[in-house]
Amino acid sequence: MTNRPLTSTSQSRRLVPFVLLFVLVVGSGVAALTSNRTVPVSTIGPEGVAMTNAPLLTSASSSATGAPVDGVTCRTEKNEVVKYHVHVHLAIFVHGVQKSVPGGVGITKPYLTEHLSSGTFIDVGIYDCLYWLHTHVADGIIHVESPTKQSFTLGQFFDVWRQPLSSNQVGPAHGKVVVYSNGRLMTGNPRNVLLPPGGDLQIDVGSPIVAFQPFTFHVTGLCGQGTSGCAAPTKK
Repeated sequence: MTNRPLTSTSQSRRLVPFVLLFVLVVGSGVAALTSNRTVPVSTIGPEGVAMTNAPLLTSASSSATGAPVDGVTCRTEKNEVVKYHVHVHLAIFVHGVQKSVPGGVGITKPYLTEHLSSGTFIDVGIYDCLYWLHTHVADGIIHVESPTKQSFTLGQFFDVWRQPLSSNQVGPAHGKVVVYSNGRLMTGNPRNVLLPPGGDLQIDVGSPIVAFQPFTFHVTGLCGQGTSGCAAPTKK
């Protein structure tokens, strides 16, 4: 694998969305039909994934120091080596209301912020670093970009995010926590739930519990380096 030069970040992570969006007009609103459900959509984002207009659960942490977290390290652009790159979608509902996962989780400041016609894309720049678990866009897509193929958990992602995750708390939200993985109701500690490659996770906090909402996605664009890039199929 060939690492990219410091000055090539914007070029190597060019985002080329190729998305066909079918819309349903409902009253005065617009909705996109995604995997057998109707989801309020503001736009198709920079990764080619439908972005809901839901408010953020909380912001991306700006206090990350770049120190290792649960065995997950933070690499500068120059030292980034990616041999395992997969994506996971995460949806969060708090008392029945959907919340968004912010872009920039797992990326220390100062961000490289690209303002594209399809939205904001946050990336690693020359002076910051990128954890193996991170987000670029507020579309619910978690990027796993690791130097080796291995399993990661929700607990590790939330620790990188510097947000609590337990059986009764998700970030700032409190209540009974229910986790679905690819439609399967998970038991035990939510921190131990694996991030399934190309998979679909849903967390419910409090009441009412929202039935699992399947979400089919395909990340597009050259937003990663290494043997597996963002343009590679990730959902089977």
